[in-house]
Amino acid sequence: MQIKVSTRHGHLADGIQDRIKEKASKLTHLFDRLTMIEVTVDHQREQHLVEFLVQAEHKHDFVAKESNPDLMAAVDLGLDKISMQIRRYKEKVQDHRRESHAGNTGREKSSETEQK
Repeated sequence: MQIKVSTRHGHLADGIQDRIKEKASKLTHLFDRLTMIEVTVDHQREQHLVEFLVQAEHKHDFVAKESNPDLMAAVDLGLDKISMQIRRYKEKVQDHRRESHAGNTGREKSSETEQK
């Protein structure tokens, strides 16, 4: 998996880029099938605009934008948004698979009543 950190209208120190990459890499704990994470930091007057673009297998893209005067606060808020999107998607995929097995529970109940 690739993690890219880029900036617009300014420069980020290597230490800050490493911290952002470290925080972004934790998204793989939520969902194993992530293929790329792009973080774009835009310095605007007194705000830092942070945009996360996360790509997963099978053409699923997640996007989150956040702005804050404090750069790391904007990163944390953006990570919260993107992680919530990934969690919802993962739950949706897992629930979809579980619904196909829901018919089996009805058969088990009917066989229990027949045995009585």
